[in-house]
Amino acid sequence: MKGLSEKRAQKILNRVGYNKISEKKYSKAHRLFKKIWSPISWMIELAALLSAIMGRWEEFSIIMILLLVNIFVDYFQETKALNALDALKEKLARYALVLRDGKFRKIKIEYLVPGDIIKLRIGDIVPTDAIILSEERLEVDQSVITGESLSIKKSNGDEIFSGSIIKTGEALVRVTKTGMNTFFGKSAKLVNKAQLEENSHFQKAIVRVGNFLIVFSASLAMLILTFSILRHNSILEDLQFILILIVASIPVALPAVLSVTMAIGALFIAKKKAIVSNLSAIEELAGVDILCSDKTGTLTQNKMTVGASVVYSPFDESNLFCYATLASSEENGDPIEIPIIQYFKDNFDRKCIDGYKIKNFIPFDSKTKRTEAILADGKNEIVVTKGAPQVIKNICKKTKEIENFFDDVENFAEKGYRTLAVAIKKNNEKYFRCVGLISLFDPPRPDSESIIQKVRKMGIKIKLLTGDNHAIAVQIARTLKMGTNILNVVGFRNKIKYLKQKNEMAGIIENADGFSQVMPEDKYFIVENLQKKNHIVAMTGDGVNDAPALQKADIGIAVSGATDAARAASDVSLLSPGLMIIEYAIKIARQTFERMKSYATFRIAETIRIILFIALSVIIFNFYPITAVMIIVLALLNDIPVMMIAYDNARINNRPVRWNMKEVLIVATTLGFVGVLSSFLLFYWLQIHDYPLAFIQTMLFIKLDVAGHSTLYLTRTGRHHFWHKPYPSLKFFLPAFGSRIIGTLIAVYGVFMTPIGWKYAGYMWLYALAWWIFNDFVKVSIYKFFKK
Repeated sequence: MKGLSEKRAQKILNRVGYNKISEKKYSKAHRLFKKIWSPISWMIELAALLSAIMGRWEEFSIIMILLLVNIFVDYFQETKALNALDALKEKLARYALVLRDGKFRKIKIEYLVPGDIIKLRIGDIVPTDAIILSEERLEVDQSVITGESLSIKKSNGDEIFSGSIIKTGEALVRVTKTGMNTFFGKSAKLVNKAQLEENSHFQKAIVRVGNFLIVFSASLAMLILTFSILRHNSILEDLQFILILIVASIPVALPAVLSVTMAIGALFIAKKKAIVSNLSAIEELAGVDILCSDKTGTLTQNKMTVGASVVYSPFDESNLFCYATLASSEENGDPIEIPIIQYFKDNFDRKCIDGYKIKNFIPFDSKTKRTEAILADGKNEIVVTKGAPQVIKNICKKTKEIENFFDDVENFAEKGYRTLAVAIKKNNEKYFRCVGLISLFDPPRPDSESIIQKVRKMGIKIKLLTGDNHAIAVQIARTLKMGTNILNVVGFRNKIKYLKQKNEMAGIIENADGFSQVMPEDKYFIVENLQKKNHIVAMTGDGVNDAPALQKADIGIAVSGATDAARAASDVSLLSPGLMIIEYAIKIARQTFERMKSYATFRIAETIRIILFIALSVIIFNFYPITAVMIIVLALLNDIPVMMIAYDNARINNRPVRWNMKEVLIVATTLGFVGVLSSFLLFYWLQIHDYPLAFIQTMLFIKLDVAGHSTLYLTRTGRHHFWHKPYPSLKFFLPAFGSRIIGTLIAVYGVFMTPIGWKYAGYMWLYALAWWIFNDFVKVSIYKFFKK
């Protein structure tokens, strides 16, 4: 069997196309048109039309600039987020083991073509429609295709469909259909999986805030219009002003800014080889307070080394490793089998295995917890198996030679060793004969202990979940200083019914430091009970049977080397081993959360500060404190720093962070009302000193510009004063400060308004600075109140 040649495969690929389901992607022109043809754009366009009807061409020009800037900012932010998502998807590309020109090699699944021969094994997501060539039986989960929850057994000649998951077994299959021609491709619904359209709890909260502000702005706008009609003001002028006011007040950029902020955070995490497949997971990751970690490869080096062995009469060590090697598959690259095979090659003669022909090989799966090979030696057939000691012992004949079997296993376990048992029988015999035990040791990663302590200082409790023997779990937990309250899940299962009646189960799980002899279904149970105690739970996993628990967890983390099924069920996929990546991802997630919270608080405060001040001025004093043009200019200047919020330096909270809508709304509303108060005091002082109305409007314009952007420096530090670290990044500071300079120059030299000169501009900067310091102390006081 040689498979297709590369030349032949390329010809078929050119004819049938890539093996992928077409995603509906809009062109740049289409996306740009959607920005022009939207409700917000209609309002700006109507305001421009009213300006043209009234012959105010200067205002018309400025309104059109506002329209173009709004479109550009929205388009730019969306493009940046989409590009980030594409980059992340590329890093999560799936591969298949394909036979080409007589050799197996890995290629991206999109390059598979009909006629290719590929190898599937436990945990793989079937990449194409195919027919099974091998004699081995597979257990296949087709729920994604049929909705049937039970797995189906498949064997030679049976068809398997793209999107199915291999639950047990491995086999060679021949590709029959690819891409949109597969059963899955034909039945696939037009589902857009773009993460920009997924709403996390945080985003939903922000949407509710946005809706509140829209209703708030529209209500005040209707009041202004009502009073204008009662006062017989010009309806066209007032309508134009109100339209512009609503456009400037509605947080149009809010969803785009949040999406970009999360996308940039995901890209930062990706640089450390942790790929976020779901952007809204950033928020959940920031709030994680329990991490359920597997042992192998995360806490340990995942580099098994053969240790001591125990051989039972009449066998010797060469028999032990010969049979263990025959019960292994080198091409599978199993991290437990590779060191055994290598140890055999380094220490024993190959002659003892060359005489056997493998008739059938059953790989390891989490249900049987062992491998098995049927071997032919001339006319005789033997069966060799290796696996978990307790499993192998149960299928072996009880003899005097193995009466110390579990004592031997326990001795290895106390040293932190993992033990495999090896057994053999003739094919016509009922029971196996135990050959011996092989110990393997996977040492802790050098940085595991220090990272565990760092993660604990971040307010996260780490729980060890391992399928290993209880003694091994306790030894590892003790070595890494994780605590030794390790529950043996086997014993715990027997008490579940009683503990449910006493409502004590979730509490016991919550207080445990870890769990031993864990099966995949136990992980789901553990996560579920921790969530019942109001914890945000992250869980690591790698196997196909881990997928339900990874989906159940608030954050599913597929570790390095995880199966396709595990990665598909996870929110984060690690491309290299160890806890350090998870620690870094949590830090970045918390920073990203703080940026989003900062912007949300700023935007709410700004909307209240501007529209409430204007509405009260019109309703109470029948005076427009700033002109329509000034509102447009303020809106334009506000868009400048917004684009760089995702790059600002942000605090890394030392505790898990969760969205507190009540706190943010009160802080933002208070800052907004204080801003309204400072504007009215300025307006009152200027009016009693008989300054011209046009001059007063410019003074209020520069005050709103300088003080408004200063609020960004308050919200970014949260419950701390503005002088505390981290200081603003240059990428954020320069546009935020620059927008105030531009606004000052416009007011000083009278662009679209009455000039006030440098003297009064300086006064306004000092006035804004004084209120900014006052606001900072108000903000900190509110946070202190909440803390109490």
